[in-house]
Amino acid sequence: MNEPRTPEYFERLYTRDPDPWCFATSDYEHGKYAATLAALPHPHYARAFEVGCSIGVLTRQLAARCTEVLAVDVAGAALRQAETRCADLPGVIFANMVIPGQWPAGTFDLMIYSEVIYYFSPEGRRDAARRSVQSLRPGGAIMLVNWHGPIDDVGPIDSGGTGDASAEEFIAAVAPTLRPILQQRAEKYRLDVLA
Repeated sequence: MNEPRTPEYFERLYTRDPDPWCFATSDYEHGKYAATLAALPHPHYARAFEVGCSIGVLTRQLAARCTEVLAVDVAGAALRQAETRCADLPGVIFANMVIPGQWPAGTFDLMIYSEVIYYFSPEGRRDAARRSVQSLRPGGAIMLVNWHGPIDDVGPIDSGGTGDASAEEFIAAVAPTLRPILQQRAEKYRLDVLA
């Protein structure tokens, strides 16, 4: 049986390998980031919330479209790299948080969950959805990005959720307040924009 996906698990993962999913070098990641930014409904956002920022590769790109970005992750080792990567960007703030149990103050006009919600339990996804709706400014959007391929190569995810099932659970939990305004399916991931 594989190790549970706790904050300690991710901390050890980043301690062993500073970029375990090759965020900085992978063609897959670069293409996914470009598609994510292209799918955003507005050219600029006042305040964004990025859940699971990892080493800050997407965070840096997102900062060009936002006045302020609050980027959070469960792994301090990842956040230290992200802080270094974005040190010249005064509008980027990093925090160590376990979402959805911990939640930031204030409201946002953009929230991004990129390849993280399938790590939440079903109850955690519903809680994140509820909190997201409460923290979303009028006219704001939530972006879900989910790997939809097999997860056997990374071991079982404790929630039992796949990317597709996790996205559908989140979308159902925010309805009828929010609905998908854009849904795209690439070879290995899906994008859902909710507004």
